[in-house]
Amino acid sequence: MWSAVQAYFKEHPTRLKVAKLILELGLRVDKDEEIYCGSVKIPSISIARACEVDRRVVNTTVKMILANSKLREVFTNIRPSGPFFRDVAKHFGFGVIEITADPKTVGIIAKVTTLIADEGVSIRQIVADDPELYPEPKLTVITEKEVPGKIIPKFLKVRGVKSVSVY
Repeated sequence: MWSAVQAYFKEHPTRLKVAKLILELGLRVDKDEEIYCGSVKIPSISIARACEVDRRVVNTTVKMILANSKLREVFTNIRPSGPFFRDVAKHFGFGVIEITADPKTVGIIAKVTTLIADEGVSIRQIVADDPELYPEPKLTVITEKEVPGKIIPKFLKVRGVKSVSVY
């Protein structure tokens, strides 16, 4: 999908930057040429400031998205996935595990979650970065409590796992 967006905007790097931000944040482009986060309308000037571009670039990007049937289908139906607890986990007493791995390796999530379950720890949230959008994608697992330190070497033995951070 990301490759289609890149190809479409290849001659327009600032518009690509806008499209990427919209996609990363799960913002929706509506047929009325507006941008929404759920039901909340996001002013184009806010997107422009975040991307350090003129608001007209945002408006043109939205029009280009709507003019392309494939992109229109994606951008008019995408939704944000909700809160990400990584940076506030400690306030809730949750544990955080961040794993960097080869994104092409199959079964990493299954093996990691099995290891966590074997320790009797419940998982609250899992977020896996899209490898097409993020050069160093991470798998972030939020657990109901901190996982025991003895589990870290087990994570590192999972095929494809490069590094593990627990905090």
